[in-house]
Amino acid sequence: MESAPVTVAIVTSRIEAELAVGLLRSQGLWATYIADDVGGQEPQLQQGGVRVLVASADEAAARRILADIGDRGYE
Repeated sequence: MESAPVTVAIVTSRIEAELAVGLLRSQGLWATYIADDVGGQEPQLQQGGVRVLVASADEAAARRILADIGDRGYE
């Protein structure tokens, strides 16, 4: 049985989440994001942040990759 995805970053917008997910996927990791903003129709609901998720087995690698791009709050 596979375990649930884990959050490796909480970012401020869908755009930032898409960039982080793209970076992680380019490194061969499974990644996605979750935004509670009614499918982008209510961006003000992103105030709690947009969560970037990876497979639990990839958590350490994902955190290293995100940390390598600088201090952007991906922790």
